[in-house]
Amino acid sequence: MKASTLYLMAALAGAANTVNARRPFARSGPLSVGSFASGWVTSEAVVPVIAAQACLTGVFAARGAFKRPAGWLGLGITAASWAALITEQRRSEAAGQVLEHGLTEGLGDNYRSEISDEEAPLGVLDKYVPGVGSRSNLFATDIAYGDAGARNLLDIWRSPNLSTDAKAPVLVQVHGGGWIIGNKREQARPLMSLMADHGWVCVSINYRLSPRATWPDHIVDVKRAIAWVKDNIADFGGDPDFVAITGGSAGGHLSSLAALTPNEAMFQPGFEDADTSVVAAVPFYGVYDFLNRDGTGRDDMLEMLEDRVFKSKRDVETEVWEKASTMTWVREDAPPFFVIHGSNDSLVPVEQARSFVETLSAKSSSPVIFVELPGAQHAFDIFRSARTSHTIRAVARFLETVRKRAGHGSVSHAA
Repeated sequence: MKASTLYLMAALAGAANTVNARRPFARSGPLSVGSFASGWVTSEAVVPVIAAQACLTGVFAARGAFKRPAGWLGLGITAASWAALITEQRRSEAAGQVLEHGLTEGLGDNYRSEISDEEAPLGVLDKYVPGVGSRSNLFATDIAYGDAGARNLLDIWRSPNLSTDAKAPVLVQVHGGGWIIGNKREQARPLMSLMADHGWVCVSINYRLSPRATWPDHIVDVKRAIAWVKDNIADFGGDPDFVAITGGSAGGHLSSLAALTPNEAMFQPGFEDADTSVVAAVPFYGVYDFLNRDGTGRDDMLEMLEDRVFKSKRDVETEVWEKASTMTWVREDAPPFFVIHGSNDSLVPVEQARSFVETLSAKSSSPVIFVELPGAQHAFDIFRSARTSHTIRAVARFLETVRKRAGHGSVSHAA
């Protein structure tokens, strides 16, 4: 096959990938996984994708691809694809404005005057070079908080310069992975690195996974980890009276459920009297309703959940599924929430986040902030990108405002 034809085919494939990044081909069914995987990388790594395509163009040019019309057609398609990708990069860089609008709407126009707010502009690395975050603030690893072996271990992230008597605010991170995969060191590293730089102590936890584990083992472990933090985090410079929680996907579900079920006995077998309350929650792209009561969920996940996670039929054990749903537990005395979801999420519908926020806002007396990030895919924050950099800074501002308003004082915010 001639180089010009091969290049045209490559250009068409690249353009299709760009189109999917801008508007996912599928948001339900088996194709949604492929749509996610392609769009996830492309939308957060625009510059590397363009660079790779430019190198490929150079290789084909050297092989004579532009001696025929097909090659020039391919080049035109590639140029159009690059223009669209640059638009995506600009949308990523504009995330800061979207996030700030959400925060001012939820916390008030002058909230930044309440905290130390010394943010520097995003650097080149933050904007254009994807990464998963430094581990320089990973302070202690594989500490047991329960008796389930490797699945009951946690890591401590904090600045090595933090004093052991600092009483620093604490953030618990719950990983995602559909309740069946995942590890405490794979996710939220950009966020934990930033928070540790800002004087926080972060605790990243493992928990038991299905199909070996059966619901509610997952939330029991999250609760047990919170109880451990309350009892032990002072030894690492943390403040047991100011513990917030975050997590993405399944971790978004578990963190939001934990936040709305403080000291709930059914999720604390054997440690019913332990304090598992948190002061704030920041769930990313979470699942909030297993009953799909308002039609915003994905019933194509039902078979997997029945067979591997709950090991029961939803129509038979309805109460179990209902109690597992964050939506069930909305309450007037809920802690402040900052709910984050991408408009392009191909795995967990953003519509369910909207519904959850609406339901929680109607009952909670605390701030409930929702930011729907244009162009963001599921798990976007695993990569360092302009969008992620803006997002984690916004999370820091939210949590520091909550801390200040709770009378704990603010933490130095130097980025």
